[in-house]
Amino acid sequence: MPALSPTMTAGNIGVWQKKAGDGLQPGDVLVEIETDKAQMDFEFQEEGVLAKVLKDSGEKDVPVGAPIAVLVEEGVDVAPFESFGLEDAGGDKSAAPEESKEESKGAEAAPAPTPAPEPVAQEPETSGEKLQPSIDREPSISPAAKALALEKGVPVKALKGTGRGGQITKEDVEKYKPTATVAAEASYEDIPLTSMRKTIASRLQQSMRENPHYFVSTTLSVSKLLKLRQALNASANGQYKLSVNDFLVKACAIALRKVPAVNSSWLEEGGQVVIRQHNSADISVAVATPNGLITPVVKNVEGLGLSNISNQIKDLGKRARENKLKPEEYQGGTFTISNMGMNAAVERFTAVINPPQAGILAVGTTRKVAVPVETEEGTSVEWDDQIVVTGSFDHKVVDGAVGAEWIKELKKVVENPLEFLL
Repeated sequence: MPALSPTMTAGNIGVWQKKAGDGLQPGDVLVEIETDKAQMDFEFQEEGVLAKVLKDSGEKDVPVGAPIAVLVEEGVDVAPFESFGLEDAGGDKSAAPEESKEESKGAEAAPAPTPAPEPVAQEPETSGEKLQPSIDREPSISPAAKALALEKGVPVKALKGTGRGGQITKEDVEKYKPTATVAAEASYEDIPLTSMRKTIASRLQQSMRENPHYFVSTTLSVSKLLKLRQALNASANGQYKLSVNDFLVKACAIALRKVPAVNSSWLEEGGQVVIRQHNSADISVAVATPNGLITPVVKNVEGLGLSNISNQIKDLGKRARENKLKPEEYQGGTFTISNMGMNAAVERFTAVINPPQAGILAVGTTRKVAVPVETEEGTSVEWDDQIVVTGSFDHKVVDGAVGAEWIKELKKVVENPLEFLL
């Protein structure tokens, strides 16, 4: 199993594009490999022949480095490899030792003892008819008690009669108190973890444990931004359709350029710990997929126009949901934005930092808020479109005052959209 990304520890086998006996040339797609984040084609880089497939399509959680196929030089007869298995490739330790094989041969040679006949259980009989188990007999119950039990939903078999001959009475039904019993069917469902879910759980748990989070919130007025968005979309002629998130991604990059300390990562390399400050703003955009959250990266955002940013986000998001991203498309970001604004119930939230990054911005929904306005005639009220955003910062890298300064610059850009042109 090849390692197709630095964080990959295991993968799933997709569809084999070659079969035993097929020749291979550099660049040929050999097999599809599903990692924790994407499904990619594994391209063979040498000449040869596929002699044997050791791991069939659909195999799950195959460790990196485990043998999945046998490849031989061109001209080598592949017929002898038909019976070649994982134990021959050093990948299966389940083969029995020679001593066990000899013992099993001896066991096969000795005739098996003839088992003694089992005694046949005699069934008691009375008057030539078999006794019916008492559990099958309906309990005796009076008509009035039966009607009351049906009305109250009381199980008749759970009642113990106190009437004549053990008959169930109305009083027995009225006195019945249900007891806790084990449900016949489970009231829950165990959902197996996917490789992607395991990776998400591991990384976010590590982030909360190792990164001292602190949070800074502010309210952004986006009334001017929405008017600019409407005007730009009206003149787009279908070439793009800008969202509020597109503007926020660009605004984050501008704020990172003005406060570069936030555009940093905490790195431990070769026994040395450094804070790496990045020169370009590569913004990771959180995308919800059926398999979990993934953060494709829009690179060099500070040098991109809004239409380019918008089109890239749409393309990356579509391929993320289809599990078709390449590793370099979701790794290496310098800052993350997570937007739940599409859910009108989410006013604000806090997000977990995506290590080794030092910051992430959580974006809530747009709300109309009445604000007082002073005029010559007096005080009036106008409606303002507002969004609450919360920045999460790693205190190892970004001091509190620096995080607050970054939020201040973000607010300045968003509330004065002409800053996008500077």
